[in-house]
This record gives sequence, structure tokens and C-alpha cells, in this order.
Amino acid sequence: MTATTPRPSVRRTGDPGASSSSLLGQWNSAVTSYYVLIGATALLLVIGLVMVLSSSSVESLDDGDSPYAVFLDQAKYALIGLPILFGLSRAPVRFFQVIAWPALAFAVLFQLTVFTPLGCGAGGNQNWVCVGGISAQPSETIKLALAIWLGAVLTRKLPLLRQWRHALIPAVPVAGIAILVVLAGHDLGTALVLIMLVAGALFVAGVSMRMFGFAALLAGALTALLTVTSDNRTARITSWLSDECDAASSCYQTLHGGWGLASGGWGGLGLGESREKWSYLPAAHNDFIFAILGEELGLIGTLLVLGLFGLLAFAMIRVIRRHTDPFVQITTGAILCWIIGQALVNVAVVIGLAPVIGIPLPLVSAGGSALIMTMAALGVLIAFARSEPGAAEALAARPGVVRRSLAVIGRSRG
Repeated sequence: MTATTPRPSVRRTGDPGASSSSLLGQWNSAVTSYYVLIGATALLLVIGLVMVLSSSSVESLDDGDSPYAVFLDQAKYALIGLPILFGLSRAPVRFFQVIAWPALAFAVLFQLTVFTPLGCGAGGNQNWVCVGGISAQPSETIKLALAIWLGAVLTRKLPLLRQWRHALIPAVPVAGIAILVVLAGHDLGTALVLIMLVAGALFVAGVSMRMFGFAALLAGALTALLTVTSDNRTARITSWLSDECDAASSCYQTLHGGWGLASGGWGGLGLGESREKWSYLPAAHNDFIFAILGEELGLIGTLLVLGLFGLLAFAMIRVIRRHTDPFVQITTGAILCWIIGQALVNVAVVIGLAPVIGIPLPLVSAGGSALIMTMAALGVLIAFARSEPGAAEALAARPGVVRRSLAVIGRSRG
């Protein structure tokens, strides 16, 4: 009797089980957060540059400039932000803990320069520094500095955060000072983002929900007070709630933003074919760029951008859940609420769910300071993702770009 040699079990390439298992393994990889952060950031940055070029060209021509003027400025800021992002992404976690206090002190002092002769303003806000034709927004530096500082301070007090005094001091008073110097420049939008940032850090740190309830009431009362004491902010709220709208009202932007989104349909009018950018929609390349994106790329384009922000949120939450360092977790929570919260508020304003408060769409809207600091924050997150358990070993085990390219060339020749 002839013995039958067992055939080796080979899983076919097209086996659905193999595909699903392989895909699940990739999402569970130690470097998933790292690559998702890099990929989503790169795609949003490219989409932003394309949309800034499309949405700003008409206004640039109307001002007597080159149609590429705003785009070239934005590209310049992106080129400045890239080495900052790369440098921070390679930094060890300890580096961010060491610079926490000096970074926040510098950011607050930088913000105070807006009240010197170097300060300049626009749209009712005194929140820029202008020197020799170059302008910068110091409040953007406060966002990242405050996130890192909160991570460092709350980590040290982690066992005591269930007690009111330890949860509040020094985190809330110092953060309050940073927010107040921004409010002194009449920039309520940035102050609201900073409040979300602080809330994210405290939540991840494990502060009692009762404290959050008290803080929410306090923040609501403060926001209401700041609104009713400012004619500009009151007018924006009234205009948002009113059924009537004219070119002098802030609802004019929301009205035309809605028209732009509605006319885009499923697939959009086509890249560069927006009608609203022909001086109908104010701040088309800045705060309301999402409307132009929807008009030219349609629902598909808007869902793509929202999906990319969703991937960023997924990667940040993954870092929080997988990392063992509470400093990384708290700082990531703060940056999560800053970038994703700001994106959601911007979209809410464009579609009319919130009054116009002047918050740009991260990585997409035109604006040098915002772009550079957002890229810097994402560089910090990439550094955190590199230090996830198992991530450093997985990255070190993979061949470099040059070695992979040479391997591919060798196989193609063979």
C-alpha cells in the first residue's frame, strides 16, 4: 500500500479569510498610528494647498496681484512647517517635558507683543504682530505650548487629581491667564479652541466629571458675558438667529457658504469652477474654504476631508489608548480637542450650525501661523506614535527607503 504524502496547506491569495486577517493585522500593528498620522496629514496639506490656489486666485487678481500670490504664501509656510514637523517628530518624549514651562512662558510673552506698537489687527481682533510686511499670530503658539505644559503638569499631579485643589491648581489658573491674554486681543474664536484644549487634557487626565460640570457652567457664563459686552459678537449672534440677511451682516457669509455647498451636489462643479469665489463669499480661501471645497468637489470632496480628520482622530485616540506614558496621553488629548474640535467648529460655522467666529479649518485654510503650528503639533504626535510600545522596534526592523528602492529595482531587472 502506497503511503500518500500530505499536501502542504497553502492559503490562496484570493482567500477572503486571508485578506481580512491581513488587514486586521495591519490595523493592529504597532506603527499604525504613525503611518495614519503621516498619511492623513500629507493628504490634508495637499488638498489645502490646491483649494487655497483655487479659492484665492480671483481675489488676488482683483487686488492687482498674481493669481498665485496667496497660494505661494501658503506654500512658503508649508515649506517652513515641514522641517519643523520632521524635527519634532524625531524628538524624544523627554524633550517635550523639559521645554514645557519655557515654551508656555515664551508663548504668553509673545502674545503680549500684540499690545505693543508691533501689534496689528483685522476684523475687530488685535491678535497679530506685524514687522516689515511679515505678520504672525502669537495665539497659535499658545495652543501647542499650553497642550505640552498641561501634559507635564497634570502628569506630576496624577494621583491627586480627584481632589479639587490639586485638579485646579496650577492647571486652571495658568491656563486661564493664557486664555485671558488671547481674549484681551478680542479673539474669542481662539479662546474657545483653547478652552476645548484644556478640557481635553483634563478629561484624559481623569479629572472628576463633577468638576467638568462646574467648569462648563463657568465657561458658559464667561462666554455669555463676553458676548453681551461686545457689539461685534452680539451682532454676529443676532445675525445668525435672524431670518433676514444682507451684505453688511455676518450671516451673509453663512448664506453664500450654504449656496456654495448646495450647488456642488454629489461630484461638484469641478476644480476651479466655483462661482462663490468671484467676490460673493468673503474669506473664501480662509474661514470658509470648506464651502468652496464642497462647491468644486461636491459631497464626495467634503466627505473625503471629513474622513481624513476622522483618521487623524482615530490615530490620536489610538496613541492615547496604547501609550503607557501619561504625559503623552494627556498632551495628545489636548491636541486632539484642539485640531479636531477646531475642524468641527469650522464646518459647523460654514453649514450654519454656529455663528461666524473666525476659526480656520486646520491644514486646509490659508494662514501661515495656523498652518505652521498645526504641523508642529502633528510632528509632536508623530513623535509620540514612534514611541508607542513596539513601534520603535517595528520601525527599526523595516529597511530604509533607499534599501527598499534598490530591492525593487533588483527584482525588476531579474
